[in-house]
Amino acid sequence: MSMPSFSFEGKVAIVTGSRRGIGRAVALAFAQAGADVAVCDLVVEDGQLEAVAEEIKKLGRRCLAVQTDVTKKAQVDNLVKRVMKEFGVIDILVNCVGVPEAGAHTLIDIPEDIWNKMIGVNLTSVLLCSQAAGKVMVEQNKGNIISLASQAAYKSFPRGGAYSIAKAGVVMFTRVLARELAPYNIRVNAIAPSVVKTEFLSPLMPIDWSNREVEQMISAELPLARVAEPSEIASAVLFLASDASSYITGATILVDGGALA
Repeated sequence: MSMPSFSFEGKVAIVTGSRRGIGRAVALAFAQAGADVAVCDLVVEDGQLEAVAEEIKKLGRRCLAVQTDVTKKAQVDNLVKRVMKEFGVIDILVNCVGVPEAGAHTLIDIPEDIWNKMIGVNLTSVLLCSQAAGKVMVEQNKGNIISLASQAAYKSFPRGGAYSIAKAGVVMFTRVLARELAPYNIRVNAIAPSVVKTEFLSPLMPIDWSNREVEQMISAELPLARVAEPSEIASAVLFLASDASSYITGATILVDGGALA
């Protein structure tokens, strides 16, 4: 039996939410492994998405950067259309877009607009992107879809319920879609991280990861006693996109430092 390859030479990946954080790490990891990558984000004015694209090109890979609101079907369809025009194939879709829940509302008093944003960005975007890319993959009779869930899908966080519910939806979405697309040689999985060294929580609380005391305080809550690096989440994504996981579909893998152990 030969060892599975972790090379993505000749593959094309779409990574949403790839301007920074986990999405950026995933996009760069695929490029380092040989893939051409399409990156997208809603925000482009700060130049960070284009900077990621330039990093990918410096690695010798092709890259397409597209401003996209992944909660809007027309914009998602445009993204997939542009990727197909540029690359001619979509081998991998990684749904990395996500926003935390602001305001600390209970489910009884959460405003409708915040609920809609949590479900729209964290769950509906997964549906729309998976639909658009999935239809291409069905025609190809091959593909791989990976979404970012969260430990919050399994652990209730009072005054953060809408986010938890959306991420739990990603877990079930993954299971159902995996069964529906299995006949077309398409695998569908998810990753559920806990705390990661990114700016994800900055809208809720400013966390200075360079402050050793802050990091130690957060790390103390985790069995592995440290916070995940974005690259560690990216490594798990690459595993699920590789032949090393060829018999895994419909699964959500906890990459949480033992938080839910």
